[in-house]
Amino acid sequence: MNKNDTICALATAPGGALGIIRISGTQTFEILSRIFSKNLTNVKPNSIHYGHIVDSDAVSHHQKIVDEVLVSIFQAPHSYTGEHSAEISCHGSSYILNKVLELLVKNGCRIANPGEYTMRAYLNGKLDLSQAEAVADLIASSNQATHQMAMSQLRGSVSSELARLREQLLHLTSLLELELDFSDHEDLEFADRTELSNLANKIDNHITHLTHSFETGQAIKQGIPVAIVGKTNVGKSTLLNRLLKDDRAIVSDIHGTTRDTIEDTIDIQGVTFRFIDTAGIRQTTDEVEQIGIKRTYASIQKARIIIWMIDKKPSQEELSNITLLTDNKQLIVVRNKIDKAENEPFTFVKIPLIEISAKQGTNISQLEQAIYDAADIPTLTDTDVIITNARHYEALLRARQSLSRVLDGLRSGLSGDLLSEDLRDVLSILSEITGGQITTPEVLGNIFKNFCVGK
Repeated sequence: MNKNDTICALATAPGGALGIIRISGTQTFEILSRIFSKNLTNVKPNSIHYGHIVDSDAVSHHQKIVDEVLVSIFQAPHSYTGEHSAEISCHGSSYILNKVLELLVKNGCRIANPGEYTMRAYLNGKLDLSQAEAVADLIASSNQATHQMAMSQLRGSVSSELARLREQLLHLTSLLELELDFSDHEDLEFADRTELSNLANKIDNHITHLTHSFETGQAIKQGIPVAIVGKTNVGKSTLLNRLLKDDRAIVSDIHGTTRDTIEDTIDIQGVTFRFIDTAGIRQTTDEVEQIGIKRTYASIQKARIIIWMIDKKPSQEELSNITLLTDNKQLIVVRNKIDKAENEPFTFVKIPLIEISAKQGTNISQLEQAIYDAADIPTLTDTDVIITNARHYEALLRARQSLSRVLDGLRSGLSGDLLSEDLRDVLSILSEITGGQITTPEVLGNIFKNFCVGK
């Protein structure tokens, strides 16, 4: 990958009425002028030009019009990549788009690698690395919550938070290193150790809060897992179908119909929930059904929210078993089949109960609200910081380890030079998140390899 090359790529999905081809690099305007009906080398910056893409025959000097287009011009550094850039808005024909790309390559462009535009934006200082990674999250966002998290990160929420932490750490480090300049005065301390300890604890608490947000961030990105559990034939599959508004699971009066977990996702108030319909829990000699019941218990362990479905009042033993199984989970007890006259109403002490008819759809909206509330999703704003990236999470864990050594050193009266070394380590690790310490092409290539071509 040569950053001096001028690159081009299709930036829109195929099959639409229009297609946009992006070009970026020092030779953008010269190359475009060779295939466009107008010279673009000295046009007004940030302007749009109407004309034709032409294919010139070098022998006959005959020009064949390929397409009628609009070309948007962006002069460096006022572009997405920070380089001279252009976007050609063509008709969406695959022949036209491929032909324009062919002409660009023939006249000096190279087809861009995945994520190369965003990598150039990072290398040219238009984005830091955490913002660049947010571009991929924004493209992949599938609901309101994931969109808000990606937009928050793209606008610099993570970068700003880390900048504040680094500023405080630099203050600590500078005081300690000032002591080293006067090391011949053994009794001289510029940094009050109690103040240092208080500040280091405050920073540690902040980093801990960020690492804890990763679980929420991952749940929102991947879908919050919800397991529907209960005895056989209580209506678990009917409820799944009702929530999905589709006949996803087989419904039957025969006990043990569901023998494996069935998963699908729905969107509730802008958040994706991943529902798992499990095999009914009961004593059985059927080997296949036993495997399904084992998977039910595994699903309970993985789920964040448990919907325990019943159709009659459970025994105290059943109640004790389910509360034991769902310890540290959000438990929603759902009584199904209230449409049947023979089902007597009942209540629990300290456990809320939602009464529904999965078959008729009664109180399903009430259940959906309870599921959303159980997820306990924070109200996201542009300034909220939720860690969603595994690379950021791993770096924060390492930063906490180094900071814990600083705190241990302060408690044991460690010398300033050793404390400063550990603080420098924390600073270096935090810089990895925004890109301050990442210089090798291999690391950058690994980060950007999953981006789209054209982005």
